[in-house]
Amino acid sequence: MSNPSSADMSTLIGASLPYLRRYARALTGQQDTGDKYAAATLEAIISDPSLFASDMTPKVSLFRAFHAIWSTSGMPVNAAGETGLAARAQAHMARLTENTREALLLNTIEGFSFDEVARVMQINATEAEQLVETALKEMNEAVAGKVMIIEDEAVIAMDLESIVADMGHQVTGVARTETGAMDLARKELPDLILSDIQLADNSSGTDAVGRILKEHGNIPTIFITAFPERLLTGDGLEPTFLISKPYTEDQVRSAVSQAMFFASAEAVSL
Repeated sequence: MSNPSSADMSTLIGASLPYLRRYARALTGQQDTGDKYAAATLEAIISDPSLFASDMTPKVSLFRAFHAIWSTSGMPVNAAGETGLAARAQAHMARLTENTREALLLNTIEGFSFDEVARVMQINATEAEQLVETALKEMNEAVAGKVMIIEDEAVIAMDLESIVADMGHQVTGVARTETGAMDLARKELPDLILSDIQLADNSSGTDAVGRILKEHGNIPTIFITAFPERLLTGDGLEPTFLISKPYTEDQVRSAVSQAMFFASAEAVSL
């Protein structure tokens, strides 16, 4: 396969860029930091187009270029200048087995096979599979908390409730509307919110979450949507954690573990 032209490369990268933003945000636990890593990846490719390998699929190639930057930046444990919750989250990450969270997100959220994870991370497929298994074990053992579900479809709500409860978390309840979500949050404040975008009364899950956060302060939130690229533009306030519909149980488990992991950073003593 010949090297793509600049125009072709731009098109190929553009199609996968929203998913790189999703991955980078989940990896760092922050929209701003994740987007900066994604931007740094684009700058590196512009400077050295050979980083966008022509012998891989565009998405694998883009993520591989990201990892070349991520791995050489310290990934970024105890990043200079970070304070408060961000610093505590980084210290919390330092306690996990190296590369496990990366492999878990690549496999479960981004849908890469173990062979593709291996190519992105420049390891072998067996090691990639072992890293995912280790990540699930370490993160599931890290913390349990209270989860509120905002979902108007009864079957999906029951499925999410079952998955979350099976992970050892307490479900505070299920809300079907924006008003219901506000009432539920006031009754029992959750550690994590799992929310659909479009609700039963045509209200918005994002609006509901926004109101809850304004009233109660920062609460990690996972949004579920059939159109993730619409919420991953890099413009304005956007979700850090995002699952695509239709989702798999592994995707929900991975996202909940990641989000709850960062929520638990508030309780970490340095």
